[in-house]
Amino acid sequence: MRVTTWTEYSLIIVLHLARRRQAEGGTVAARELAEAERLPGDYVEQILLRLRRAGLVESIRGARGGYLLARDPAQISVRDVMTASEHQTFEINCESHPIDAARCQNGSGCSIRPVWQALQQRVDDLLGSISLADLMKDEAQVQELVAIQPVA
Repeated sequence: MRVTTWTEYSLIIVLHLARRRQAEGGTVAARELAEAERLPGDYVEQILLRLRRAGLVESIRGARGGYLLARDPAQISVRDVMTASEHQTFEINCESHPIDAARCQNGSGCSIRPVWQALQQRVDDLLGSISLADLMKDEAQVQELVAIQPVA
């Protein structure tokens, strides 16, 4: 599994919108969001489009228009954001790009595929269990939430 720039930027964008919703509400222009988070404007526009299509953000037209979170931060998971930006959370290469049709089809007796499928399920479960509201907490609280030990 590789976390891409698209996913990282998408999470930064939705966290910005979640914090804004909590603090003052209202919309934010894509350009303003890009500047505030020091992200490339063209990426932000494209990511906001994907997030809007997935129903995670709404766009409002007009002089006071812009973008806002479509749902409460507690109702949006990291998995939702990742799926919206990448269309998947974890790619099983032998399923999406089989090297050998005979070896890589279901029922072929491949002993590797079940490991990747189990890993995908665990990754999806973890990402689905963490909400934007959780990510709005400080790093130590999130570490406790995901049960990892801080790097010394």
